[in-house]
Amino acid sequence: MLNQLSDDGHVYYPYELLIKKCQEILEVDREVIIKALGTISLDKRIVIEDLNENIDVFRENTKAVYLAKYHFSETSIANKLKVLIHAPKLVRKIYTDKAIEWVQKQLSITLAEKQKEAIKSAIENKVMVITGGPGTGKTTIINAILKIFSRIGVQILLAAPTGRAAKRMSEVTGHEAKTIHRMLKYSLKGGGFEKNDENPLDCDLLIVDEASMIDTILMHHLLKAVPQQATFILVGDVNQLPSVGAGNVLKDIINSQAVPVAELNEIFRQAQESLIIVNAHKINNGVMPSLKTSGEKLEDFYFIEKEDPEEVLKLILEITTERIPKRFGFNPIDDIQVLTPMHKGVVGTSNLNMTLQQVLNPREDGITRGGRNFRINDKVMQIKNNYDKEVFNGDIGRILNIDTETQEVMISFDGRTVAYDYPDLDEIVLAYAVSVHKSQGSEYPAVVIPILTQHYVLLQRNLIYTGVTRGKKLVVIIGTKKALAIGVKNNKTERRYTYLRYRLAQGNNVS
Repeated sequence: MLNQLSDDGHVYYPYELLIKKCQEILEVDREVIIKALGTISLDKRIVIEDLNENIDVFRENTKAVYLAKYHFSETSIANKLKVLIHAPKLVRKIYTDKAIEWVQKQLSITLAEKQKEAIKSAIENKVMVITGGPGTGKTTIINAILKIFSRIGVQILLAAPTGRAAKRMSEVTGHEAKTIHRMLKYSLKGGGFEKNDENPLDCDLLIVDEASMIDTILMHHLLKAVPQQATFILVGDVNQLPSVGAGNVLKDIINSQAVPVAELNEIFRQAQESLIIVNAHKINNGVMPSLKTSGEKLEDFYFIEKEDPEEVLKLILEITTERIPKRFGFNPIDDIQVLTPMHKGVVGTSNLNMTLQQVLNPREDGITRGGRNFRINDKVMQIKNNYDKEVFNGDIGRILNIDTETQEVMISFDGRTVAYDYPDLDEIVLAYAVSVHKSQGSEYPAVVIPILTQHYVLLQRNLIYTGVTRGKKLVVIIGTKKALAIGVKNNKTERRYTYLRYRLAQGNNVS
């Protein structure tokens, strides 16, 4: 039950609610479950902890049950961050005002006040968070910090949770960025990361982008490897969907007020010309996006009103295969990504992928594994971390070759060819359409998003916001204004049971 709940994002679950859930499934008396919880607690497979009863949000749910690994990871994150915050810097003193003046000349830019404050905070503090939506200047701040720290000759490392996010970070900064897994050197033989507290990373500054995607377990491993003298900067958009794995780490760190947070909410002039960015901020503020615009130039944000799911499907096929490529010159497979809130239904990932595959890659030759049909040239996605192949959850590739004799499939991920035996294909799905959750950390030239009232259970502000902010040059939403309004107004994100915020806040407050 706890494993299943961690798949839903919970780091722990309240004792009484857990007993109820177990009773429903097992149909046994409460006493039997209490006894069993006691036994596995003695075996150290779970940890039962009385949380701080003063915290009113818990009310009757002050007793928490953790899987042992999550309790260990959550307490470790809090302890490691506290040590990092208070450990001295080894970097020589930087005169902040002079550095900011110098970096503006170097980059030929004028920084806004909030950007200056963020850079100042990065120079003066050991740990900090930079958060903000698209177009608010996060990249400019990262580049300015890199310039200043490079000038004094310190060791710098850049990382991101996914291959795509790391690649984008490299492109915008000109510095090499790696995935967190690659940076920590996952060893299949050792069954863990080679970089840890005994063998820390060699860096004085570590900047991690797309930090909203980092779950509890990964953050635990990352912090184990950060040397005490290093400056640690987390950059991310806290309004996106939380990590796929358990926890809500970035949000908890921000809410704990244990570290300084630079919150950017001003959209810069060049970004104001993009309706995608303007509308993303409107959605994030609970305001309906502008759906009708008048202007000479080709707009980058479109809404097409359609209610019937079958008609929406027909329109998705038409605009991804004909209308967008014709008008904007985008490649239907490489440049256009369909993002959907659902897996099931007419416009869920399963049906969309089958239909789009028939239209975009209508070949006869292919193989079927576990009910999935794969063909040469198919667009596919890896759905779990495979350290052996160095391919990670969310990486998108193309099938280059299928060898029926050797039962091997060759897939190209960003120019790197990886071999899959037939049984390995359980880790691969078609990716003409992917869920909004799976698109985190990625950007696509164009995205098409169906939003219908049949999705109402899933329609949340952070889901629509995450979907819209994946589109770099074009966003097309197909559906009903009613469904869009339900999502934009619904800011009740599903509660995740985590206690990191309070562990960090205890005796360690900077506010």
